[in-house]
Amino acid sequence: MLAKVLITVIVVIAVFLAFVSTRKSQFRYERSGVINAPADKIYPYLCDFKKGLLWNPFAQKDPNMKSSFSGPEAQVGSVMEFNGNREAGSGKLEITKMIPNQTVEMKLTMTSPFNAENLVHYELTPEGNGTRFSWAMEGDGGFMGKLITVFMDCEKMIAGEFEKGIAQLKTIVEKN
Repeated sequence: MLAKVLITVIVVIAVFLAFVSTRKSQFRYERSGVINAPADKIYPYLCDFKKGLLWNPFAQKDPNMKSSFSGPEAQVGSVMEFNGNREAGSGKLEITKMIPNQTVEMKLTMTSPFNAENLVHYELTPEGNGTRFSWAMEGDGGFMGKLITVFMDCEKMIAGEFEKGIAQLKTIVEKN
């Protein structure tokens, strides 16, 4: 009897793991919003990590988060290392590409709570009397990412934070 239960449990686990392995590991989450300001008023908050701390909701998850900065400020090669609580996580952001008043691309290397390497994209495009700010993140979650998405809606979780950040950036920029 115990052997049958054990075999059944093993088969169920094997079927579950086979199901997990069929899921996509690549992801891309993106949100955008219009800010009533020209791109040159928004761009400094995207390319300068210190100014990014003012509106980025991930940084605000831990008011005691430690951040250090290296490399040329607000330029390709600029680096911010951060060490926060479980919600904020720990890792490093590095600016890899910039087009003034249009694009900032960064490599995000997370070391906690999970190891991950993703690309973050900020885009500014004129729209009406304002500027559309688009924030995207993409990467490969691997098998662990596939497993996590079985139990959690990662897009809703991450993109929800993007929406908060866009709203906070809009408030800051439109005040100034």
